[in-house]
Amino acid sequence: MRGPGLSGKTHALLDEAVPGEFFAQPDGLAPRERQELTYRRLRAAGRAAPPAAELLNDPPALCALLERAAIADPALFHVMLLHYTLALGPILRFGAEQEGPRRERESLESMASFGTLLMTEVGRSNSHLSPRTLARFDAATGGFVLETPDARAVKFPTSTAHPAVPKTAAVYATLVHGGAERGVFVFVVPLRGPDGTPPEGVTIVPAPDTTGLQVDYAAVRLDGLRVPYEAWLRDGARLGPGGSFHDPAGGPAQRLTRSMGIAPAVWRAVVSVSAAITRASAHLLWAHSADRSTLGRLAPRRPLTDYRNQREAVLGALATAYALTAVAGRVKRARTGADGPDAAADADPGGGPETAWAPWSAVDRDLALLKAAATELAQETVSMCRVHAGAPGFTATDRLNGYRGLAHAYMNAGGDNELILFDTARAMADLDRYVPPRAGPAPRGGGDLLDPGEWVRLAGECEARMRERLAARVAAELAAGADAFAAWNANLALAARTARACGDRMVLEVCARAAGSGPAVLRPLLGLHALGWMDRRAGTLLDAGVLEPGSLQRVWDLRGRLGEELAPRAAELAAALEVPAEVAAPVSFVPGL
Repeated sequence: MRGPGLSGKTHALLDEAVPGEFFAQPDGLAPRERQELTYRRLRAAGRAAPPAAELLNDPPALCALLERAAIADPALFHVMLLHYTLALGPILRFGAEQEGPRRERESLESMASFGTLLMTEVGRSNSHLSPRTLARFDAATGGFVLETPDARAVKFPTSTAHPAVPKTAAVYATLVHGGAERGVFVFVVPLRGPDGTPPEGVTIVPAPDTTGLQVDYAAVRLDGLRVPYEAWLRDGARLGPGGSFHDPAGGPAQRLTRSMGIAPAVWRAVVSVSAAITRASAHLLWAHSADRSTLGRLAPRRPLTDYRNQREAVLGALATAYALTAVAGRVKRARTGADGPDAAADADPGGGPETAWAPWSAVDRDLALLKAAATELAQETVSMCRVHAGAPGFTATDRLNGYRGLAHAYMNAGGDNELILFDTARAMADLDRYVPPRAGPAPRGGGDLLDPGEWVRLAGECEARMRERLAARVAAELAAGADAFAAWNANLALAARTARACGDRMVLEVCARAAGSGPAVLRPLLGLHALGWMDRRAGTLLDAGVLEPGSLQRVWDLRGRLGEELAPRAAELAAALEVPAEVAAPVSFVPGL
């Protein structure tokens, strides 16, 4: 599906940036050879695509490029996302009013060097909240010294292992000045030179080879690395001539939120790519299943999709692909102003909810939660497509394995999903800039489960009841004398389910709007997705008293009815996903099969 508002010229540039040949990998490559090919393709893509600054200012165009890269090669998407949003993004965002670092920006924009990120530290969970990597101002030189205090504070994972690939890193470090921690800032560091050699003060330790998301992972230690003053992306902060320090963001907590303000561009991309790999996977499953017969003893030579399990797998995957595409369409539209995706970071550094586990919810709670919901939906759907494509889906191609690896990786990357859920639940329980949904009364005799309004009502009622239960349980723990850790630690399972209920409601609201404004076929198709949600969340819905015992039989009967209605249109629905031709073929390596 083409991105919203993109011109034909832009689409042509993006197709040229990720041409058909990028959708195949030569056999027999060693890990370093494959990584070198990935970076060579990234360089070609960056030089063919619109300029980086234009892409970063045009979310639909950047997301379209990243979607095509992800469908072609998940590893290419990963390093491309790092390059644009997490290396160039901070330079343009936090260094916009600085003279430097011009050289590093030019090398990244020209693809002479590739961008990477040094944020997470290996020895502590939630290290984003307080990196132990330190930056100290050196008055004698006018620059900074970056220091990793010990092995537990090394930056990992990073994409820096290939010995011959030039790299420029955005390094997240705690600025220490005047004997006090001043907050987490970003520093731009040339990590590997033109020939791949790291500078003095940088030690890179390659990680073992992996098959999940095939990137050149490594750990990085900074040992007295000296960088110039302009390497500090100070975002309006300054050091005075007498050693004073001023930060317009406020204190360290506000600075952390501000420095993490690059996350919305990542989340938009991850939601969009989750939709893209789900579309590709759904199309692959449909192509595998169409016109395939089975020798089952109940009915020999019966079409495979006559069996409800396979038909509902194919149509369910297509339905989720359309649902996620609708969600992606919402988040990747260029939006500015108070209700835009970056509003918390741009307009009010302290405007998001307080966070306990990770900084993401303080940046943009809803967009972070949609990232968690989208990646969960994608990994479930891609995994289901892999299973229902049988042995060919596992062995005849690596596409479904690659898409599954990408979805799994981004349940932790780009903000850990569980930490996002926990912080969302805390804000919900405390009513911290959160208003519970107002669900209408339940219809007598049970509502119409195919009515989009009923999907949203059920999801909203479930969310509200879960929130009330969570708030009451935490309050009871506190009243009994528990500290905040104990009160929340006793309720983490409930917290995660409560936040998931909020994410489900947000997704279903998007689906309901799409069903009411799009082509007529979207209503039954997205209805199938909503019924799949009821099936997946049956335990929570029944426990919350939103559905009554026996409701699942209604759900299964309606899924069968919609399956009968939509099955004749499966080919049309798959074609409308506009999956690239290089992917839109049955899973096979045997010519003519």
